[in-house]
Amino acid sequence: MTEDSTVSPISGDMKRVVDEQRLGFVATICPDGTANLSPKGSIAVWDDAHLVFLDFRSPGTIGNLKTNPSVEVNVVDPIRRKGYRFKGQGSVLSGGELFERVLDFFERDRGVRRNRARAAVLIRVEAAAPLISPIYDLGASEEEVSASWLDHYLSLYGGAGTPSPAD
Repeated sequence: MTEDSTVSPISGDMKRVVDEQRLGFVATICPDGTANLSPKGSIAVWDDAHLVFLDFRSPGTIGNLKTNPSVEVNVVDPIRRKGYRFKGQGSVLSGGELFERVLDFFERDRGVRRNRARAAVLIRVEAAAPLISPIYDLGASEEEVSASWLDHYLSLYGGAGTPSPAD
């Protein structure tokens, strides 16, 4: 994926992609300076300047953010091979009025039981940019890319959304 010009705040198309995909890959920095990458299936747009996700089982990510709040989130549509990267600062919420509002949102809009979440992370997005697969550099249309990847995923899952039985 390549990075194009930076755009901010969170645009309507960025909101659409995050709302549709709901899976973001969150990168933080470990105390020893190495990278930590963790998938978050609860990523959501909070408002025009913030993303949010819940901590169900992320002690490394949460610990890293408490030490160094720098974070990047990548959300990509695996069929279209397009998405966005969001860079910013993450704040760990584990109590208080804002935390309760976040839990209300996930319970109401995503059906998540509030007692499952240990904490939430609110990310102030400082920069956002498109992620676009290099396949488009070769002149492929979105329809061609989508058809190819959809065929691929359907072949993996037997064409009916369930894994094919083992031979």
